Amino acid sequence: MSDNASRDSFFALHHGLPRQGPGSDATTRRLLALTGPLPERPRVLDLGCGPGRSALLLAAEAGAEVTAVDLHEPFLAELRRSAADRGLDDSIHPLRADMGALPFPDGSFDLVWAESSVFDRALAEWRRLLAPGGTLVLTECVWTTAEPGPAARAFWEEHYPLRTVAELSAAAVAAGYHVLGTVLQPESDWAEYYGPLAAHADAADTTVPGMAEAVAGARAEIAMRREHGSDYGYAGFVLRPADPRWRTRPETAEEASVVRPLVAAAFGSEAEAELVDALRRDPDAWLPGLSYVAEAPDGSIAAHALITRCRVDGAPAAALAPVAVAPAYQRTGAGQAVVRAVLDAARLRGEPLVLVLGHPEYYPRFGFVRASEYGIKPGFEVPDEAMMALVLDDSVPVPPGTLAYPAAFGV
Repeated sequence: MSDNASRDSFFALHHGLPRQGPGSDATTRRLLALTGPLPERPRVLDLGCGPGRSALLLAAEAGAEVTAVDLHEPFLAELRRSAADRGLDDSIHPLRADMGALPFPDGSFDLVWAESSVFDRALAEWRRLLAPGGTLVLTECVWTTAEPGPAARAFWEEHYPLRTVAELSAAAVAAGYHVLGTVLQPESDWAEYYGPLAAHADAADTTVPGMAEAVAGARAEIAMRREHGSDYGYAGFVLRPADPRWRTRPETAEEASVVRPLVAAAFGSEAEAELVDALRRDPDAWLPGLSYVAEAPDGSIAAHALITRCRVDGAPAAALAPVAVAPAYQRTGAGQAVVRAVLDAARLRGEPLVLVLGHPEYYPRFGFVRASEYGIKPGFEVPDEAMMALVLDDSVPVPPGTLAYPAAFGV
């Protein structure tokens, strides 16, 4: 049997499916929300778009101008028909192109969207396509347990080696991205893909050269999911290149004496500096590696952000406070850079939840929402909109209850 017959049968089996991998409109909306505010008419590149379910939603609901790229012309033809049916043909521009040789200038897009992508290739090759402040959204199959069973491991080692969400997040940070959020896709996303695929397999003519093998492969994949699906899943990653103006890193042991006057100058008093000193002395509060600085171009420290241990009805959580920017560097982006960096570090450390008491017009840009949405409240009176929470790991249930800060906060 020829390679052409195998390829043709594979695409014939998948032709007419609403999706070419696990997903849903609900998951697309969740990932889109994590990207934060977009321009009024964002320029979006949908890579490996298939029949274009995400492209259609992005055009309709985000008002996006979508360039939808795939190598399989029948998928693009299907997308053209769907766009025309919805009155979106002026907003969606299907293009047959190789993702390894994309014909676009640097900085062409506000959002690059790639489902079922090759993760490391995406990190390395597609950053150049993003405009300043642009965002990369990827979905990838992942291990959801530290010890997958031998059947699932053998299956995926043959087809596509998997990593965990934490490992992929670490790879993104190491490649110079901030992780704005991750979404572990629900089981219903698999059903949206495998339900129609199973129906196609049942109806397929297996006398066509290559079709019996294509059907067998699809059924084996569906059976693997049915029998060993607790070992793996699909996850979405929302990533943004780090601001190149600021080098962010954990503070060194020698820099506490530099951070202290910066914090005092930023707040105009010694109180917050004394708070940081007290947190350093509290082994129950201090979290090694979560005191971060941003360097100015001359190598001096421009900003500092600290995350320490707090608790919600006894369950461990993390508190972001204080965040300090040297007066000379306020409103330059240094504060945002150091906050994003320390949140990445908390994510990679395995912290599932971060809480902050702060300005309700500032912290939502990092993904924080009202803590009361999760049933979390402080043990003292503050405006509801000022007490905020950010979930870093949505596979861990968020504990409701009363927030208790370390004793150094005095509340």
